[in-house]
Amino acid sequence: MRKPRERKPRTVQYVKNSLKFKANEGEDVVSIQLGRKKYVVPVKVRFLSTDGYLFLSFPASANLFQVAEDGLVPVTTDEAAQEAFEKLRSRKARGKKAVEQVSMPSELASALAAIPPGFKLGYGPDGTPRLVKTRTRTKK
Repeated sequence: MRKPRERKPRTVQYVKNSLKFKANEGEDVVSIQLGRKKYVVPVKVRFLSTDGYLFLSFPASANLFQVAEDGLVPVTTDEAAQEAFEKLRSRKARGKKAVEQVSMPSELASALAAIPPGFKLGYGPDGTPRLVKTRTRTKK
């Protein structure tokens, strides 16, 4: 007699993927409250429910709606989409930082100009400034 095979426990992702096609499809089941009015969002939703569990699956999409007297109306024109974009985007206050002009003392400018080519200003082990030969890299 054959021994029954032990099954691996199902992962959450596996269960979600397998239930997606077994679920019932419904329309206009999602509602949202804006202010004091409640609107039904025209979205197709797949769902399954039992005692203690609910599975919801939304299609991978995004839509733009306009709030009208008779409910939510999908935006179809480019002009209305541009107007919605202007109203919906967040405006972050971005101030320009004042850049202070750095002034270099003339003594420092003349000291830096006196550094010979092929050298740079460096510091020794005890922290005293000294001239250091710059590295030249060869192209391969």
